[in-house]
Amino acid sequence: MPVLTARALLLDMDGTLVNSDTVVERVWRRWADAHGLDGDEVMKVVHGRQGYASMAVLLPSRPVHLNHADNARMLAEETVDMDGVVPVPGAPEFLASLRGVPHALVTSADGPLSTARMAAAGLPLPDVRVTAEAVGASKPDPEGFLKGAAELGIAPADCVVFEDSGAGIAAGRAAGMRVVGVGPRAAVHGPDAVVRDLRQVRVEPDGSGVRLHVA
Repeated sequence: MPVLTARALLLDMDGTLVNSDTVVERVWRRWADAHGLDGDEVMKVVHGRQGYASMAVLLPSRPVHLNHADNARMLAEETVDMDGVVPVPGAPEFLASLRGVPHALVTSADGPLSTARMAAAGLPLPDVRVTAEAVGASKPDPEGFLKGAAELGIAPADCVVFEDSGAGIAAGRAAGMRVVGVGPRAAVHGPDAVVRDLRQVRVEPDGSGVRLHVA
């Protein structure tokens, strides 16, 4: 059982704490159909990124302002669609074990969507949150994780990221942080450790931080 030490944890939301795949599939497959794209290929790109950044990958010659307009519309759709949103197994217990441990939510969702999804999953919002509005660049850019570490007052090297997507894992690594991959999408992207879900993580505070026992 690997053990990672850290002074702070930076947590992605979708796919890591909250399973929102059914909503993401509904919204993005509609967008794919509208643009004549293969839905399966679109789904390989969109996890972890902000919507406009995914669109830039999928339609590289499309004007940026159209991507931002679609992104805003789709965020609004997702914020009122909570059908199928559930916690990742072990997420409630995992978050409860972080009381007194510096941690932050770092998500590609905006504030209203992250608040709605965490509430729908019955999960408490961390006090420190870095959402889409707070950054100028989407994952895999490390800006969000670096900002989360700065707001917690912890050096990046002393942080461990929890992520499910290739874009998120790349962002954590680019920030100089170790990464625990969560769920079936994570393993192929080379995180430092991989768990099926958060039931396989035990948090042990040790005075100066935490020891993470990863099954």
